Amino acid sequence: MSQDMKIQTRKVKGGSIFRNQIFIPVAALLLLALFNLIADPSFYKITLGYNSTGDPVLSGYLMTILDYGSELAILAIGMTLVTAASGGQDISVGAAIAIAGSVILRVLCGHDSRPETLQAPIIVAFLVACVVAMLFGAFNGALVAYFKIQPMVATLILFTAGRSIAAWINNNELPIISDPSFAIYGGFIPGVPIPTPFFIAMVCVIITMLALKFTNLGLYTQAVGINESSSKLNGLNPAFIKFLSFVLLGLCVAVAGLIKVSRLSSINYSVIAKDIEMDAILAVALGGNSLGGGKFNMLASILGAYVIQFLTTTLYKFNVQSDALPAYKAVVVIALVVMSTPKAREFMSNIGKKLKSKERSVA
Repeated sequence: MSQDMKIQTRKVKGGSIFRNQIFIPVAALLLLALFNLIADPSFYKITLGYNSTGDPVLSGYLMTILDYGSELAILAIGMTLVTAASGGQDISVGAAIAIAGSVILRVLCGHDSRPETLQAPIIVAFLVACVVAMLFGAFNGALVAYFKIQPMVATLILFTAGRSIAAWINNNELPIISDPSFAIYGGFIPGVPIPTPFFIAMVCVIITMLALKFTNLGLYTQAVGINESSSKLNGLNPAFIKFLSFVLLGLCVAVAGLIKVSRLSSINYSVIAKDIEMDAILAVALGGNSLGGGKFNMLASILGAYVIQFLTTTLYKFNVQSDALPAYKAVVVIALVVMSTPKAREFMSNIGKKLKSKERSVA
């Protein structure tokens, strides 16, 4: 190996790795993986079984992470754009998922809450839910972008009223879909042992990456988040960019809503997607993205979503009560906030530099 290559390798191993945005979610993932490996290696056991219809399915804690982490990853995509553009977060996504899911069930059930056959194609119900969710996203976006209301305050309206709206859509009834084809979106494709939500999430990720690569969406979003006044002087429309980010989050909400109601082929208005907005925000933070807006790393947010689900599944594995989960996640939030401060990053960078200098002295 040449001297230049050795120096470059040492740079990667030194302080620069601590400044890399992907470092935090990767480090958190490795810590959780190591903890579970030491505490209970059976955590990684995956078994092949069969569901009620006789189709092969993979089961285990890792498959649970892959399954439920996927819907969180979809939400993290939209939440990252909203955070980057507006410098705030949407706390209404859980209620919005309830609305989107209620709309899907209403279209599929028609006037009968327990129909023997679907009253409309699933794709039609999903598209209607997309329109409704995007309209509610537009409502939030208009309050933030044009009325200059803080994002958390603006979305508090839908956070408070959303689940009541969802119940009103179906006349406070609990519709049930008996058609097995509807359960595929939150379950398994016949003959495919991997959960369908994972494939849906991958499609969303690919579309998002292509959009960020071949359009100026990412550049404009970051520009508005970094300096709104400067972006306006450069010909951008900051209000529209913020508005668009909330509309795109609404689209992500509709996809998550489809997965949620498909899991049970029904809905519980008060429980569905409860507290998921906190997990989505935490995924963005865990991805190393500033919650004050500006530059973002979408892949880091998506990885952060799976890490959050990894943490949640680990806590459930060790019999932590669901009511206590927020307390444990609060510890993670505190750690993330501290680690994301300039002083903490500088401290970690200095450690890396010291390690690099020791390697040079040994060499």
